[in-house]
Amino acid sequence: MARGLLGRWTLLVPLLWGCGLALPGGMLYPQESASRERKALDGLWSFRADFSDNRQEGFEQQWYRTPLRETGPTLDMPVPSSFNDVGQDERLRSFIGWVWYEREVALPQRWTQDLGTRVVLRIGSAHYYAIVWVNGVHVIDHEGGHLPFEADISKLVQTGPLTSCRITIAINNTLTPHTLPPGTIDYMTDTSKYPKGFFVQEIYFDFFNYAGLHRSVFLYTTPTTYIDDISVTTGVDQDTGLVDYHIFIQGTEHFHVEVYLVNEEGEIVARETGDQGQLQVPNAHLWWPYLMHEHPAYLYSLEVRLTVETGAGPVSDFYTLPVGIRTVTVTKNQFLINGKPFYFHGVNKHEDSDIRGRGFDWAVMMKDFNLLRWLGANSFRTSHYPYAEEMMQLCDQYGIVVIDESPGVGIKLPQSFSNVSLQHHLEVMEELVRRDKNHPSVVMWSLANEPSSFLKPAGYYFKMLAAHTKALDPSRPVTFVTNTKYDVDLGAQYVDVICVNSYYSWYHDCGHLEVIQPQLKTQFEDWYRTYEKPIIQSEYGAGAIAGLHHDPPLMYSEEYQSRLLEEYHLVLDQKRKEYVVGELIWHFADFMTDQTPLRILGNKKGIFTRERQPKSAAYFLRKRYWRIANETYQPAVSSVPRY
Repeated sequence: MARGLLGRWTLLVPLLWGCGLALPGGMLYPQESASRERKALDGLWSFRADFSDNRQEGFEQQWYRTPLRETGPTLDMPVPSSFNDVGQDERLRSFIGWVWYEREVALPQRWTQDLGTRVVLRIGSAHYYAIVWVNGVHVIDHEGGHLPFEADISKLVQTGPLTSCRITIAINNTLTPHTLPPGTIDYMTDTSKYPKGFFVQEIYFDFFNYAGLHRSVFLYTTPTTYIDDISVTTGVDQDTGLVDYHIFIQGTEHFHVEVYLVNEEGEIVARETGDQGQLQVPNAHLWWPYLMHEHPAYLYSLEVRLTVETGAGPVSDFYTLPVGIRTVTVTKNQFLINGKPFYFHGVNKHEDSDIRGRGFDWAVMMKDFNLLRWLGANSFRTSHYPYAEEMMQLCDQYGIVVIDESPGVGIKLPQSFSNVSLQHHLEVMEELVRRDKNHPSVVMWSLANEPSSFLKPAGYYFKMLAAHTKALDPSRPVTFVTNTKYDVDLGAQYVDVICVNSYYSWYHDCGHLEVIQPQLKTQFEDWYRTYEKPIIQSEYGAGAIAGLHHDPPLMYSEEYQSRLLEEYHLVLDQKRKEYVVGELIWHFADFMTDQTPLRILGNKKGIFTRERQPKSAAYFLRKRYWRIANETYQPAVSSVPRY
């Protein structure tokens, strides 16, 4: 069964690669302007899982050629969401293989008749491998969840009197040693113990392998000569803000570009012409993190206006990009934003919610942001994959600092350090930087989480990854998150900030809170003595079942979770005066995992439940974070607020 599934994948890739209309250039978020329209395709799609033994029935019968409902029974599936938790079929929750989505879309007449209009299909995230057809014609395939991809479908919808188009997307969630994240398929061939064809997807990460169309699907338009990409880097010279920009144009080599920088009051503060240059802003308002400044998260608007003269008259395109002017610098013992020391007091997150799985949800996202601000958190890490673009936009607006992490979690096997894996990882970093490079909230790239960085190939692997990411974006530091011992980690020498995970008195020395202080102190001193780089305690914590109490504190009680945090904080308070530049609790909220004896309906290390209700540790951490903010940054709010 799974052998056929994997075989189909490996056969399809060389056949389809290069056949699609994928755009190799920019990945600007779709927006409406005087020259652009956008149509969101969120809602109910037709859905069908391929339960055939070899998972190839959909390809053998060519389900993409006719409406999906004609191929057999379908479900109504909400997009965005994970398909795993929506239905009541237990086979679907743990399904591995191909699933099929379809949506019939009505098109505005001007989209199909105006040959000067370019129509683009954009998919925000399809986990893990996706193949896309429009009206039965293959247009693009994409490997990797969490990041957007798109295809120009103009020729397909402008070839006749069409009033609609049928979009079909096949998604395969199988993980291999070379995917990100990696995995393996184990075949159980002993028929005395297992049903015929039984296999298991093995994973090397501690969260549920949710799959499906996790983010919005859009159709949008641009002129045929259009603004393809914008790259912005910012700096400060005394009180003058510097905005270096590069505009990429597709469709012609002859164009006129005007660039305006507009402040929050709607006033033009700088202007230039040309596709690259520098805007200078006297007395600039800087983008500051939440709680670090009286006026955080100030955003200018970069307005780009493209004009092209044609025989039929001028053609124009407009795009507006939010810009935060700020600098990021790393010394051997400090992380500096706008030249001032910044201390990460925040969380690790998942995009996990209840029945939507990892599907983007505005209500859940806004609740999380309100909880972050209630908590006094100024930062989070996108553990262990890139989050929705809308979340990055809100971080820009609210001043929440982000460590932006790739899906490089669970890189444990030697074969996952191969050249094949490295090439894919390099491509993923390109996609991540291309998408998030202009967000002022993103201050550091994280290459991976808890890899086997002691293995011999890991040194070359992370040397290449770090160098490649810095070449893509020289303006930000890079890191990866390690749980390898300091003296055998072969990748740490290539990063700018050491991010260390440790779970003293939880996964070892269970219940012995008294060992935390000496072990944590030794951890920090060993790492700093070896590398002389700033250190972030990137994960620490303990599980707690909400409502479970015990005195004296025992594991899984709310009291034990709070006491463990307290022991960590005693050492963190000493070392943040020296070279520790951050602490990120594991975890923001409880989240779903695979079924194991160690996990009771998921991981319970959240300081909030999966329903976003606080445990005792949330109140404990809130007092700490507001105290740090008041002591360090002297924010406008000089006490713990009630909201």
